[in-house]
Parts: sequence; structure tokens; C-alpha cells
Amino acid sequence: MSKKGRSLFPPIPEPLPIPIIDNHTHVGQDREGQVQGVDEDGNLRYPLLIEGQIAAMIKAGVSHAITVGCEIPDLVDVIELARAHPEFSAAIAIHPNEAAMHAGVREIAPDGLEPNVADHHREYDLADAINRVAELARDVVAIGETGLDYFRTGEEGKGAQQESFRAHIRLAKELGLPLQIHDRDAHEDTVRILLDEGAPERTVFHCFSGDRHLAEILAVHGWYASFSGTVTFPKNIELREALEILPSELILVETDAPYLTAHPYRGRPNAPYLATLTARAISEIRNVPLVTVCEQIVETTNRVYFS
Repeated sequence: MSKKGRSLFPPIPEPLPIPIIDNHTHVGQDREGQVQGVDEDGNLRYPLLIEGQIAAMIKAGVSHAITVGCEIPDLVDVIELARAHPEFSAAIAIHPNEAAMHAGVREIAPDGLEPNVADHHREYDLADAINRVAELARDVVAIGETGLDYFRTGEEGKGAQQESFRAHIRLAKELGLPLQIHDRDAHEDTVRILLDEGAPERTVFHCFSGDRHLAEILAVHGWYASFSGTVTFPKNIELREALEILPSELILVETDAPYLTAHPYRGRPNAPYLATLTARAISEIRNVPLVTVCEQIVETTNRVYFS
């Protein structure tokens, strides 16, 4: 794909029969110096600013999105965005990889990348970072994303991630808020800690990455699975098998934008309006009418976040 192609958003799909909600995305405030994301041919291109995001959502059939801040610099940002634009709500937490950095872990990760240490990692230790989330959490609809990531953090960081995960579980329960979980290469420990602590009543596995076995565990405990564009990637057969067996009332949809754009647009920028691609894929994979899928997604999302 050309450099220009990589900067172009996919075209806006045909609108869904019922507008849905993207329950996990990363959209921030417009930054000074950016320009609106439309090229000379009318194509949406990166960066796509808030008004463009909202216009695309309306056209595609996405009525609302929950934007997630999971680093200290982003916590206030997503809350202010949600205050300014009723099309968005906010969720906040310390990301598991951020938790390790706040705890002073500086090891090279299993993915081979060196840690990118920033000023906020030095300014806040892990306890201070979690306290900052607690200070702001009364202005959000969920605590997340928190959890475990054994792909980007190695052995030295596991303890900090688990400590942070437990603290966020307790905070979500204290405030009566849903919990959004980041679980990457850590299914067993994620489930173990949830059971140890007692999972919040509304627990969501964001960007669900498990197989049939993990889906069965979620079904037993009434935990929710949120599917992103990864369910459309051709190699993710086990992920589609998990989707097939989950009760419909436990299924949510997200983009995790600007990442994980659905097939066939993988590699292009992602945005909340593209949650519609995943909703259509769910309809096809589960062999359920699209209108039924949309109705269930709206009902479930409202029950989890807005009831």
C-alpha cells in the first residue's frame, strides 16, 4: 500500500438499519495545527478531527462512542471531549503496559521493543497514577482499559500489571462502574485475578482475543466480549469460533481506533464509524439478520454502560 493509501480512511459504509454504539475507541481532542481530514478528491484522510468523526459516524450508523484514556496525559483529554460532544462518553484507567512503566520497569519487552519512558512515568509512581484515575473516575462511564499484557511487558512487569489490575477492579466495584479489560497473551491470569477479587457486575473483555474455551468461561460468569475488526482477519478462525458460541446478550462491538481496522481495510486508519464493518461481520458469522444484531448490540451496550 502506498504512503498515501495508508493515510486514507476506508470509505463510509452504507448505513446500518439501526445505529449502534462503539464501546471502545481512542479519540482525543483536536490538536492545534491539525487540518481537517479530507483530500482534494473528498476522501477522508488522517488526521480526522472531531467534527469529521461525528459526521462519518452519523452517515454510517454509529450513534455514540466511548473514548478511552489509558495514559496519564489522556485522562482529562477524553473527559473534556465527552463533555463537549454528546456523541462521546469517556472511560479511563492505567493501561497494563503503562502500569509497568509507572512501577519503574525498564526491561526490553517480549516483542523486542525498548520501553518508551516519558515524563509522566517519572512524575507518577504506580500508586499515584491509579489515584489520579480514582480522582477523575466520577466523570466517566467505565474503568478501563486495565488488565494484563504479557506480549508488551515481560517478567519484570507482571507484578506491577497484576497490582494495577486488582486496584482497578476494586475501583470499578467501589464506584459501581463497568470494567473494560485488556487481556493479551494472559487469559489464565486475567480470569484468575477476576475470580480472586470478585469481578464487577459488568465486566467487558475489550478487543476479545480468546478462543472457544475463554468464550465458555465468559458465558458461565456473564462477562461480556467486545469484538473489534480482528474478528474479520482471515487467520483468526478461533476468534470467529468463540463468537459463534457466545450468547448474543454478551456481545459488544468496538473499533479500538485508530488501530485494528476491519478487513479488507487492514492497515488503514480506523475510526468509530467503522464499527459498522464489524457489526456486519458478526451478522454473517453468526448467520443472524443484521437488524437483529444491531438491536442486540444497542440493548446490551446500554445495559452495560448507561443503565
